[in-house]
Amino acid sequence: MLSSYRLTINYIKIMFLDLLTIPKDDPIAFTFFTGYMAMFAASIFFFFERGSVDGKWKLSLLVSGLITGIAAVHYYYMRDYYMATGENPTALRYIDWTLTVPLMCVEFYLLTKAAGATTNLLWKLIFASVLMLVAGYIGEAVSPESNVMWGIISTVGWAIIIYEIYMGEASKLAAESKDEHVKTGYKIMRWFTLVGWAIYPIGYMMLPGNLLAGLAAGADLSQSSPVDLAYNIADAINKIGFGLVVYSIAKGASSK
Repeated sequence: MLSSYRLTINYIKIMFLDLLTIPKDDPIAFTFFTGYMAMFAASIFFFFERGSVDGKWKLSLLVSGLITGIAAVHYYYMRDYYMATGENPTALRYIDWTLTVPLMCVEFYLLTKAAGATTNLLWKLIFASVLMLVAGYIGEAVSPESNVMWGIISTVGWAIIIYEIYMGEASKLAAESKDEHVKTGYKIMRWFTLVGWAIYPIGYMMLPGNLLAGLAAGADLSQSSPVDLAYNIADAINKIGFGLVVYSIAKGASSK
């Protein structure tokens, strides 16, 4: 018991000291820290709230907690990497996305499962999300001279997801749901995917040689850039917001 107490105190001291080392004029470092803390807090919230919803919604909240929890761990290391090098933690960021984005797609499957969604839909969404992210990573970090080609391939994965949730099987099943909470929440989650995720391809297209490279003229994108700031803010809004929508659906359906 005493050793656990000491570990907790030491952890708080470490977090406090990290906060003191963040430059006051560096918004990227600030959003790395706040993003980490916000997603860590959201993860605890989702895990604790699993006990307040019906059994069929517990898995959805578990997935929401995993999404923000995984992101919090990666942001902890991305923050340290950025503070030590001042560079964009590209590899860590894509590792995070490769784990969390497919889980966000799983949420669409869980919402429509009661209406008859099959595992084929689940695997289609997961495949599309992995294709989108792996191609994006190759274009940004492995073969930047071919980033336009890899960006097109990545966009194909994103387009598959958008098609499925707006016009495909997932959309049709959500429309057939008898629960208005599911219908309303599903529409909000679609907007997160369409609008909230748009910041990522925009940042990608600002790479040298890509379509929007002119917008980043004068910025050294081998180092940190305003794109990192946008990524940090978008990650927190998308992942926490996505989970809160799932939570509101679960609470509404459970009370009903």
